[in-house]
Amino acid sequence: MKKAAIFLDRDGNINRDVGYPSSFDQVEIYPYSFEAVLKINQAGLLAVVITNQSGVGRGLIEEPQLRDIHDRMQEAFRQQEAHFDGIYYCPHFVSSRIPVYDKGCECRKPRPGMGLRAAAELGIDTSRSYMVGDKVEDVQFGWNLGARSVLVLTGYGQASLAKLRAQGTEPAHVAQNLLDAVNWILEEENRG
Repeated sequence: MKKAAIFLDRDGNINRDVGYPSSFDQVEIYPYSFEAVLKINQAGLLAVVITNQSGVGRGLIEEPQLRDIHDRMQEAFRQQEAHFDGIYYCPHFVSSRIPVYDKGCECRKPRPGMGLRAAAELGIDTSRSYMVGDKVEDVQFGWNLGARSVLVLTGYGQASLAKLRAQGTEPAHVAQNLLDAVNWILEEENRG
């Protein structure tokens, strides 16, 4: 049977959004993120990072550096007995000077490509899944994937909520931060 997942935006949700970090030393993980991901793991849901990383296409970071950041993030969570089941990123940037990254793609949020790939590789039922992030694109990604979207008010969350409401749309839930979002999701799962 396919599993439910909680798709997680990275910057502004798991860690502070500092722009385009080029090394793990520049990544500040929110302290409550460890507990949030551990709760996802303990509940038997998959924790899957879905992140736009146009810094690669912009020439600000190379893919090996980005993979090192993600490896070290994974290790930081393992040290807290938590883990991600997958980390997916989109490196593309339309008008990139690096030809391989200069393209419109299906993987850049809000398009569902990364989620569809994760679903195929990890056996995820997207209709039973959730997306948590701080940007309008994260909420739209969830909708495009057929998942329920939760907006966190960290990062760009406040501005994103105003934009969504101006469009006459609402996420399934608005949470203070990732831990608050995970607690709400787990309550929803227990009701189901």
